[in-house]
Amino acid sequence: NREYKEENKPGDRMSPSKVDGRRSVRYRCNTVNIAQDVLYRRPGWVEAKENEDWDFIWCDLAWIRDNSNHLYMEEHVRINHFRNQFELCRKNLMVKNLKRHRKNLEKDFGHTEASKCDFFPRTFVLPNEYHLCLEEFKRTLGSTWIMKPAGKSQGKGIFLFRKLKEIMDFKKHITRSDEQRDTSQVENFVAQRYIENPYLINGRKFDLRVYVLVTSFVPLKAWLYREGFARFSNTRYSLSTIDDKYMHLTNVAIQKTAPDYDPESVRKWTVQHLRRYLTAKHGRARVGTLFEDIDNIFVCSLQSVQKVIINDKHCFELYGYDILLDENLKPWLIEVNASPSYVASSREDYEMKFRLLEDTLNVIDVERRLTGKEKRVGGFDLMWNGGPVHRDDVIPATCGSSPFPSNTHLGCVNDREKQLRRLLKPICKSPW
Repeated sequence: NREYKEENKPGDRMSPSKVDGRRSVRYRCNTVNIAQDVLYRRPGWVEAKENEDWDFIWCDLAWIRDNSNHLYMEEHVRINHFRNQFELCRKNLMVKNLKRHRKNLEKDFGHTEASKCDFFPRTFVLPNEYHLCLEEFKRTLGSTWIMKPAGKSQGKGIFLFRKLKEIMDFKKHITRSDEQRDTSQVENFVAQRYIENPYLINGRKFDLRVYVLVTSFVPLKAWLYREGFARFSNTRYSLSTIDDKYMHLTNVAIQKTAPDYDPESVRKWTVQHLRRYLTAKHGRARVGTLFEDIDNIFVCSLQSVQKVIINDKHCFELYGYDILLDENLKPWLIEVNASPSYVASSREDYEMKFRLLEDTLNVIDVERRLTGKEKRVGGFDLMWNGGPVHRDDVIPATCGSSPFPSNTHLGCVNDREKQLRRLLKPICKSPW
């Protein structure tokens, strides 16, 4: 990241008082990653001093948890998390909300509509649903299951199991742990049917990281980023062993600890590369249906928490969705991250995430250069705005043979610079 930072050394920073005759946007950032670089390089933005008020903050989840309940924010202030984002991002709460949403859809609209939520594996929250899990496990003897701590990320604490003894031993372990802790601190786990038939490329398992920006939950307003990536496992996939985490878990944090890990080797594909590969193998129509199914995951999952998220006009959330494809090209939701990694594993990774975060700021529009009626801003396409947003242009040739109904272009050409030059008005004298 050094070569990027040297273009704007501290001595080159603009005065916090006035920039080109207008008030600066004062920001805070308590993370050390690409977000810091994007804020540092944004024209007219200056870092707020220790005791100075700020207009924008990019903070981690710990900060929002500790400070959100006693913050007073002026009309124009923006912050990068909703205070209870965990309703979608903790694995146990995500499943609870999805199950409730599916149940409500079936009650109100019938089985066909409820089936749109059938994109997450059979899941139980432990220890509360231990007996239900045990019954399901006995009914599906021989199947592979995966156990995940509800509140951890980067593959920490995850393991696969097939034997009844393992789940019973696990129950004893967490029971003993519960006895040593206050009940409010008991850690939940999710036990989930493992997707045993993932789609493989060159014999390796992969998942997709896709970015969705939510600027409001009431009404729901969500943007889908055109770029993302597929993360590949370090080892060729096989069900003959379930103990090799480098084979079964695609998290970069796990893969880079492999004994034969080579940081120069290709461990990621862009979503655009993956879409072209799948189209060549399965045809545009089939891949078009796949990406429509992925769009459905975004919308249904956000709708499942729409009534429980504390909506705040000051807040926005850039979610990192993890999607797994099976051999039938069915997408499965693995998890949703409210704090996806903004650390680069390569120059290409840095540049993609830099564009993503820069366009996030363009959508949030602290400078007030947009009209509010835009359906595209940079690499973001407005996919939901109180209802589905339909595209009014012709889909690029790389994406399919005919327009899809929704205004989404995941894996399509991202000609963001050309689009931004047309879109963004000159900065006005004052953003508020």
